[in-house]
Amino acid sequence: MADQAAPVLVHRLLSRLGSFERGLAVIAFLVLVTVVFLDVVSREIRGTGLPWALQLGLYGNWVMVLMGLGVASADGAHLRPRFADRWLPATWEPGLIRLQELVTALCCAGFLGLAVPVVLETRELAERGPVLGNLLWPLQAVLPLVFGLGALRHGLYALWPGLRPAGTEAGQNRPPAA
Repeated sequence: MADQAAPVLVHRLLSRLGSFERGLAVIAFLVLVTVVFLDVVSREIRGTGLPWALQLGLYGNWVMVLMGLGVASADGAHLRPRFADRWLPATWEPGLIRLQELVTALCCAGFLGLAVPVVLETRELAERGPVLGNLLWPLQAVLPLVFGLGALRHGLYALWPGLRPAGTEAGQNRPPAA
């Protein structure tokens, strides 16, 4: 399994997952931009802003940023330190890539394990936002969603490193020789 190509189903799953994350990020961004625009228009026309705008804009930003984690990961665009890329022999790279993806998947799974009880407790307590009075747990549910999807994605990358996006392919992790 380690050196085999990933099944077509796995490719489709990752593609749909990326589309889902991008879609939610775009919707959240549109909410944020619309709310800010309406607040500015209200300030210009009425002389006062919309009392709910800051809170709703904050929610839009929350979802957009969290979904951006998955989008960056799917595109191989996440930031990572590169200063140690040449510390180990290039022949170790295939194993190190699998290890990197496995550790990332395990970290995401760990954060998922922390996020679920937080969301469940917030739901049980029926906590509400201070301005809008909305239930908070549906917004907090983005946390386990993001970390669950991250664990899935990076777990699949660990099984089939060829699935990794172009920016993280083997050989591209190493800076050019000086």
